[in-house]
Amino acid sequence: MTAVDFEAFVDELATVSGTAIMPFFRTALGVEDKSGGGAFDPVTEADKAAEAAIRHRIRATFPSHGVMGEEFGSERLDAEFVWVLDPIDGTKTFIAGMPGWGTLIGLLRNGQPCYGMMHQPFTRERFSGDGGSAKYRGPGGERALRTRSCAGLADAVLYTTTPRLMQEPERRIFSTVEEKVKLSRYGGDCYAYCMLAAGFIDLVIESNLQPYDIVALIPIVEGAGGTITTWDGGPAQAGGRIVAAGDPRIHAAALSLLQAG
Repeated sequence: MTAVDFEAFVDELATVSGTAIMPFFRTALGVEDKSGGGAFDPVTEADKAAEAAIRHRIRATFPSHGVMGEEFGSERLDAEFVWVLDPIDGTKTFIAGMPGWGTLIGLLRNGQPCYGMMHQPFTRERFSGDGGSAKYRGPGGERALRTRSCAGLADAVLYTTTPRLMQEPERRIFSTVEEKVKLSRYGGDCYAYCMLAAGFIDLVIESNLQPYDIVALIPIVEGAGGTITTWDGGPAQAGGRIVAAGDPRIHAAALSLLQAG
């Protein structure tokens, strides 16, 4: 069975999760802080309802598959196929009523990302990829996703969710890249990676990511022609410090600065 066999099923999961989430968006929803006294780390009933709905559908359809999710933990991680779920990537954005969040549905096969989707049910957009190609579907129709050419950092548009999520040494290293780009903007969460795949921005740099923050985005970025690794150039699926670029020249330039720091 190949990744493409799962495309219709992932669409179904996206629809189910969106149905669970949308009644809570821009409402007076309850927010729980799961940080345990550290930096504010919110979770809402929308997060829980969406992940529960996705897990129920996976168990009913593929009972032998593993699942890793932000809200309800992991099971059968040694399975050939493991689903990696973030029901609302960008919960802080969600509770602020802004649209730059999304549901991440990723699939690992033998530990390697093979399919991913980012679904934004409010804007009715879906970004998906299998590592070899990527596509967009939304109110304007369907089209292939391709990253854009960018020769150097001086021409690049850079995104990060916020440098405040980085440790102080990481912020200093990040600033060495930020100082060299044409435009730096904050926000976006998972949406920034999809805009990179769509050819609107050139570079995303983040740290402290979990697998469920990034697994679904890897096949989208790579399928659109981009590169996504850790800051030291390793595989990205375990999370940590991540750099994604639309052009390999930008990726190499960013890595050089990130590693020099």
